[in-house]
Parts: sequence; structure tokens; C-alpha cells
Amino acid sequence: MKTPLIHRVNTVRRLLNLISTLIVIAVASLVVSAQQPDPSIKATQVFGKVSEINSSAGHITIKTAAGSTVVASVNEKTTYQRMPPGETDRTKAEQTSLTEITVGDGVVARGFVAADKKSVPAQQIIVVSQSEIAKKNQTERMAWARGAKGIVSSLNPSTKEVTVTSRSLAGAPQAVTVALSDKARIKRFPPDSIPRYENAKAGKFEDIKVGDQFNAKGEKTPDGLHLNAEEVLFGTFKVAGGTVTSIDAANGQIKINDLQTRKPLTIVLKPESVIRRLPENMMMAMGGGMGGPGGANGTGPRPQGQGQGPGQPQGQGQTAQGPGPQGPRPQGQGGPGGPGGAGGNGPRPGGGSMADLLERFPTISINDLKVGDTVLLSSLAGSDPTQLTAIQMVSGVEPLLAMMAARQQQGGQPRPQNVDLNGSFGGMFGGIGVP
Repeated sequence: MKTPLIHRVNTVRRLLNLISTLIVIAVASLVVSAQQPDPSIKATQVFGKVSEINSSAGHITIKTAAGSTVVASVNEKTTYQRMPPGETDRTKAEQTSLTEITVGDGVVARGFVAADKKSVPAQQIIVVSQSEIAKKNQTERMAWARGAKGIVSSLNPSTKEVTVTSRSLAGAPQAVTVALSDKARIKRFPPDSIPRYENAKAGKFEDIKVGDQFNAKGEKTPDGLHLNAEEVLFGTFKVAGGTVTSIDAANGQIKINDLQTRKPLTIVLKPESVIRRLPENMMMAMGGGMGGPGGANGTGPRPQGQGQGPGQPQGQGQTAQGPGPQGPRPQGQGGPGGPGGAGGNGPRPGGGSMADLLERFPTISINDLKVGDTVLLSSLAGSDPTQLTAIQMVSGVEPLLAMMAARQQQGGQPRPQNVDLNGSFGGMFGGIGVP
């Protein structure tokens, strides 16, 4: 009778030892995780943005990009310098003072950081004005807008040239050949993420593939057909579309019936995701015959079918050219590759590119979506084929789908399910990820 008892005791002891070991491992993992260093906090400096200023106490509260908070203590011996945005040459710094620093400014506090990483007695404060950062960002955005954006249609490895194609609102392809010299900065977006400029990783020409979404900044030739790239951003994007079947606003998710596979697809909407709605008056301004909301008259609810009868495709093709004050299709209406084409005059009614059109759509929230809405969205390809994380989403796109279906019609039915979403709308999401 003793042997079974001893066996049970030993078994219990082994189980207790195993549980103790697992607890120790779990605690150790938590400790290691909690001790992961913030890259913005070094032994002798902290950099981030000013979140609070207490001049009387001599405190500047700094919030890092990772969310850490560090209080910089300043006194009469602390020196202050202001640097232009993006500048690293210290000889270009100007003297400033605590009273000229504002919340939102970029800041570097130099001094010996406390062991708990919560404070630093600052010997020197270097700031970059929030307003100057905004001006620099606006200049950068304009430079990207003047560049080339769209879908990679061909590659020439021997010359390191990329042909980027987008579509004008009239449906005409717009192609720009982008030359990548050894000095060009090449960056790519990792999969399953929201593409943000600061998260782009270094890439190389060999990483670029036909079908990738591509943005290039640089100098265009006068005819707008070629661009010498200073910097490029690219990623393997997927364009999906479908009808909304359910909405979970609390968890930031919607479900759609995929237009092409006709299978359920879960769409994750993160705080960084941008949702837009196609305004009815915009499509009517481009021409009521497009079959926009309410049909040709612009009255009534959203159309129940994307093809409104045999006469509609012809009307769609005509109105996409933008009749009205501009007359027929404007000459140089965007030219190859980007807003305003080589002239850089910006988008015009009926002209410009699909990406230009997207920027005019008003933004909405997930709470503005409704079951039954038809949406298009862009996403970086991920590991789960049944789920996509939306980068940009557009609701109320039935007129665009009908327009593209009509253009693609080659003896078949102009049904939205037959629309090549990546080919037709990939260039529409071309402005993502730029600064």
C-alpha cells in the first residue's frame, strides 16, 4: 500500500516543480519585456516632443515616439539652441531661450539621464519648431505630389528604370519612367502594416516587382514622361472591394462579401486607417450619366445595380472626360504621371489621376458606414487571406465600379465582379505612406 502513495507524492512534487518553473519563466519574460529600452532615451540624451512646459519649476516634459515620458530639468546654466528641420549641421543652429519653446516642438535634452529613465538634468536643450516642422512637411508633400505614383507596370534591370502607370479620370493610362541612380533612396513598406513614412525599411531595386504600388519624388522632364528619382517608396499592396455585411465599431472591424471571390472578408480598421466617402455631388459634377448615386438625375437613393441599362456605359465614357466649362477632355489634363502633369497645375474637373480624385473625398469614421455600403480599400498583403488591414477605404463607390466595368467590357457583361480592382484602382491609392 505504501508504494502507490509514494508514487502519487512523487507525481505531485513533479507537477509542483513544473508549475514553479513555468511561473518563474513567465515572470522573467514580463521583467525582460518591461525592461526593453526606449530607443529615444540614451545615457546622455532624450529626444521626442515637448508635451508640457512648467517655466516656474524649470521643467520641460518630453514624450518620446514610443510613449515614454521624461522630465528635463533646466536652470540658468542650461543652453538653448534652435535647429532647422532635418538639419544635422550644428553650425546652423541659432540661440534661443526657454520662453520661445512651445508644446509640440521637437526637442533633444542633453545631460546624464537618471537610472529610472524618468528625468534628466539638462545641460543643453536643442529644439525644432513645430511650425517649421509643419512647413517642411508641407514642402515634402508637395514634392511627392509633383512626382510619380501608381502601379509598377514594367522594370528594366539593366538601366534601373521603373515604369509607373496610373489612370486619368477619363480612363487613359498615364505612364512615367522613373530612373533610379545609385544615389536614390529606396524604401519599402513591410507586410501586414499601415504604411507610414517613418516605418519604411531600406530596400533595393531588386525588391521592386511588377504590380507593386510605387511613389517617386524627384525631377521630372518638361514633357512629364521621365523622372530622375531622389527617393522612392513602394510596397506590395492589395486592392479589395465588396459589400458591407456587418460592422463592429467597438473592435474596429467590418465584414464584407468580396467582389471577386464572393467570400466573406474581415477588414480591420486601425486608428491610422483613413476612411472616405465618395460624395454624390462630385460624381454629378463629373457627369450625371456616369450612373452616380441616384442615377442620371441625381435623385433617389444609392443605385441598386451598378449597370443601369444598355445606354449607361456610353454615358459613362463621355462624362468621365468632364464636359462643362472645360469643354472636351482638357489638353495636358494631368499628363503622364501625377497631379497637373508636366505643367504641375494640379487636378482639374474631369482630369488629373485617380489618386488626385481620392484626395478630394471627405473623410468619415467607421460609425458613418452602413450595412449594404459598397467599399474599396487598399491593404499591404498579409499572412491571413481572410483578413486585411485597411490603409485607405472608400465607401459609396458603385459609380466608380460601374465606370470601370464599362471600360473593361469586351463583349462580356459589365458587372463590378469582373472589374480588375488592382489594375483599375491601384493607382487611386498612390499617395499613401508619404511624409
